[in-house]
Amino acid sequence: MSDIHPVVLCGGNGTRLWPLSRKTLPKQFAPLIGNKSLLLLTLERLRLLSSEVRCIAAEEHRFLVQECIQAADVRGRQLLEPVARNTAAAMAAAALMVEPDQLLLFAPADHHIPDAERFVATVRKGVPAALAGQMVTFGVQPSFPSTAYGYIRRGEALDAGPDGVAGHSVAAFVEKPNAAHAQQLLLTGDHFWNAGILLVQAKVLLAALDQHAPDILEACRNAVATVEPDGDFDRLEAAAFGRCRSQSIDYAVLEKADQVAVIPFDGAWSDVGSWNAVADLHDADENGNRISGQGYAMGATNTFIHAPNRPVVALGTKDIFVIDTPDALLVASSDSAEQVKDVVSLLTTKGHAQATRHRRIPRPWGAYDSIDDGDRFAVKRLTVKPGAHLALRMHHHRAEHWVVVQGTASVVCDQRTTLVKENESIYIPVGAVYRLENAGKTVLEVIEVQTGSYLGDDDIVRFDQDPSRDGSAGKPDLTRKLA
Repeated sequence: MSDIHPVVLCGGNGTRLWPLSRKTLPKQFAPLIGNKSLLLLTLERLRLLSSEVRCIAAEEHRFLVQECIQAADVRGRQLLEPVARNTAAAMAAAALMVEPDQLLLFAPADHHIPDAERFVATVRKGVPAALAGQMVTFGVQPSFPSTAYGYIRRGEALDAGPDGVAGHSVAAFVEKPNAAHAQQLLLTGDHFWNAGILLVQAKVLLAALDQHAPDILEACRNAVATVEPDGDFDRLEAAAFGRCRSQSIDYAVLEKADQVAVIPFDGAWSDVGSWNAVADLHDADENGNRISGQGYAMGATNTFIHAPNRPVVALGTKDIFVIDTPDALLVASSDSAEQVKDVVSLLTTKGHAQATRHRRIPRPWGAYDSIDDGDRFAVKRLTVKPGAHLALRMHHHRAEHWVVVQGTASVVCDQRTTLVKENESIYIPVGAVYRLENAGKTVLEVIEVQTGSYLGDDDIVRFDQDPSRDGSAGKPDLTRKLA
């Protein structure tokens, strides 16, 4: 059996799962199922195919992907996109960076497939067709007439392999249908949901791109030609990749190509594309209520509650979902799930930061949680990973007071180093050049109180690049003077 090289597509903002999924923490990185993210579950599933996985991700999410790679116990490099250009460009760039004969499995990071072994067995059924020059897609056996998925209509059966018929040629791709059309597609028995997963040799994909989307291929060639390796990361050249048009692989290639096959998958599958889809992942009680976290349903029917942080009670409700986060709450009827993305647009136009940013912001060194703020003050809770540190920095307009509540901090302030332990504090005056580092072997927790005339993030002056952001070792140059 030929080796399969998984490539995970980690892009996408998942606005239909707001307020949990936002630009700074899209749905593939959020803990949705058993306190695991969809990306982590995807990597664990793909580990059954290979211990080496490549991920394609946005620059701003690279450390979130790295955490999942480590947690899944796989080895993997990341190909970083300077801007989002959809799946055709991402796949083209990945195919250009491997040997022509390599068999690539492109898989989205945000799908839920609970039966990993069945999935792997289905993928392996597609290997003979892929080695014969087919671009192999995977179609999910539909269980209801969904209007949220695109469909694949199967054509003639492929030549039988050692285990019999492995799949069919693709007769047509069908756009997301309305309810009546979806019902017709289901009744024909020859349509599958399009799972958006592709098994193909690198050279076959590149040849198809050259024929059907040569401009995308050319832009990606230029971006790959000057790729910048950096530890476990490969950065595409920003200007060249930015000139690439944005289009999905379906529109750019698959709907136009002849050598496309579909392998049926009869296991459970969801693209977790709406809160109704998330609700379906949880068991219902006798009244149809589904609960995640600290939710309680009293006299309620067909209500879904997502409450990971605090008690949320639904009293006498019907056919709604309640999504609670520390800084935003969504209450909606279950038949309005597809309109959640419009809520994000509304909040964006109104200038609400909650449209795209969480209160808790992940960082390469850990995370910070904005607890409170007001006129001339802000309070944050910092969590710093063992051995990690913030960049050397200073502020023109604010001072900071740190109280260590767990762990031991090593604080450099104007070239003087101080160890600050639990229940101890340190003051960083305006204009001081400082750095915070976790000097211990456990997570460091610090309460940070900022005071001053201006507290915006653009009042951070960094003296040099933070090595922890790039995953490399080393210390900042403490002697460098402020320009």
